Amino acid sequence: MVARGCTRALRADTGWGRRLRAVLAASAAAAMLAGCAGVSTLSSEVATYGEWPQGQAPGTYDFERLPSQQARAQQQDALEAAARPALEAAGFKPAPVGSEPQVLVQLGARVTLADRSPWDDPLWWPGSFGYWRYGPGPGPTWRLGLRMEAPRFDREVAVLLRDRATGRPVYEARASNDGYSMGNAALLAAMFAAALKDFPATGLNPRTVVVPLAP
Repeated sequence: MVARGCTRALRADTGWGRRLRAVLAASAAAAMLAGCAGVSTLSSEVATYGEWPQGQAPGTYDFERLPSQQARAQQQDALEAAARPALEAAGFKPAPVGSEPQVLVQLGARVTLADRSPWDDPLWWPGSFGYWRYGPGPGPTWRLGLRMEAPRFDREVAVLLRDRATGRPVYEARASNDGYSMGNAALLAAMFAAALKDFPATGLNPRTVVVPLAP
């Protein structure tokens, strides 16, 4: 009788149950964030292709935008800002205002839900350079039993270097990884750093490259 009465009391106290679930959910989220705070490096799968002229030093560069990227200037500004440190670490310098760059740089980035086929996006396919966009889908969901189902995201950046004088592509690099967030500026910068870390070498494709991740 006592056990049955307690059961009825607990069932009736739905507000208490909701508060308990909220507290436990917040604790789980805090634990996840604490674990992420200790991460200081980022691992990416990198593939590089091309034939950078032997003995040629990196020169000046400028960004080249596709029409779709020109229509999303603010997003592309952020993408280019994230790639600049990686380009300069590889030895490139921004072309002075009013001068012709030696190399034109095209950038691409995408984020999609891990369970969605990348080929669903007509603006991204091998050899194409689209724009930074977020894949559709809900955020983390909470269900009965206090089970958290956080979506995983596939993330990828791409860099294409073309000789301005001839228009010939001379180097292509891609870096990809996945995680429980769509990413931010620091993650983008680290992925571009991984993509260009071995420039001008190509090497084994794909290969794992680890770079520091800014806090």
